[in-house]
Amino acid sequence: MGPVSPGVWKSSGTLADGREIIYFDESPGLGRAEVPDTRPLQPIPGPGGEPDAGLRWDALRGEWVVIAAARQDRTFLPPPGECPLDPSRPGRPTEIPAPDYDVVVFENRFPSLRGAGHWPPETVPEGSGLGSDSPQRNRSAATPPETGGVAGRPAYGRCEVVCFTSDHEGSFAGLSPRRARTVVEAWADRTTALGAMDGIAQVYCFENRGEEIGVTLHHPHGQIYGFPFVTPRTATMLAEAQRYAEQTQGNLFDDLVAGEIAAGTRIVTRNEHWTAFVPAAARWPFEVQLFPARRVPDIPALDDAERTAFCDIYLEVLHRLDGLFGLALPYIAAWHQAPGRDEFARREFGLHLQVLSVRRAPGKLKYLAGTESGMGVWINDVLPEEAAQRLREAG
Repeated sequence: MGPVSPGVWKSSGTLADGREIIYFDESPGLGRAEVPDTRPLQPIPGPGGEPDAGLRWDALRGEWVVIAAARQDRTFLPPPGECPLDPSRPGRPTEIPAPDYDVVVFENRFPSLRGAGHWPPETVPEGSGLGSDSPQRNRSAATPPETGGVAGRPAYGRCEVVCFTSDHEGSFAGLSPRRARTVVEAWADRTTALGAMDGIAQVYCFENRGEEIGVTLHHPHGQIYGFPFVTPRTATMLAEAQRYAEQTQGNLFDDLVAGEIAAGTRIVTRNEHWTAFVPAAARWPFEVQLFPARRVPDIPALDDAERTAFCDIYLEVLHRLDGLFGLALPYIAAWHQAPGRDEFARREFGLHLQVLSVRRAPGKLKYLAGTESGMGVWINDVLPEEAAQRLREAG
């Protein structure tokens, strides 16, 4: 396909079952997308072909829940030498047909959401396997669907896997700045591509690391979801941003970051283009938010200097997290981006990365117990100012 940025070349191929695979190479002309997938895989199911999957409406919370029963059969902690995210070897084909790769993205073989990029949403039978009273496709999450039976709709969307390196024993923290930049280019490219697909309302890039988080494959990788609705967390932030703008005529994200910089007590590290801090109302024992100095709605809107500076500060933050207890800290890294088709969000939302860990001390984890899981009221055992101080000292 050609270069997506200086130093990164993109090429696309098709896996044996019809899923798309995209290579992001740091050298041109490698031909990796041309390597065939020799596995005897069944074609991906067509529209309405998975009656045990779908979106169901929680009328009490006003939120969608994804039902994906088929994911029970996904690969779980395979033994060494059998990881499906390693490059293919003679006699052992994997999800990546090429014998090596820099960064690669492919459609998940066991997706929670599926169909986008293969068929338009209007071809998917409404309420397939979920009852006859499914809510309208474009219904606002705040508007309850019809009552009676099971209210839902097919789990239309897209789930992709992002492999950061072919090194099975690696990690994002161990990437070179150049490789981290290649990952950023892949995130930007896929955000644009998925966001342009019919039926996709929001694109979410994230990484889970560590068995404590629930990781089932140790190979360094992340995921990208194309949701057919705006997620509850994003909808809440947008509602707060709108309320704040009406009351103060200011921008919530800008003023939040400015306030953290002025206070200084929760700043972990900064550079010319990014600020990393522990939020004042952190829910997790160790939680860091990274905001660009220039407010932008999503990753594709970052310019060249901002993308490079992000790699520097993010790798530093990950090293500090690993330095807290002298071990690889389990974490979730979550990109918060504006929904692609919301005018207010594109104008007012502030892109940021949230990195959170469930580890509160060596041998101790933070569990979502009675107040968090039952009532949604969080209790944090670590003072945010103390967490920031410990991260500053953990360089």
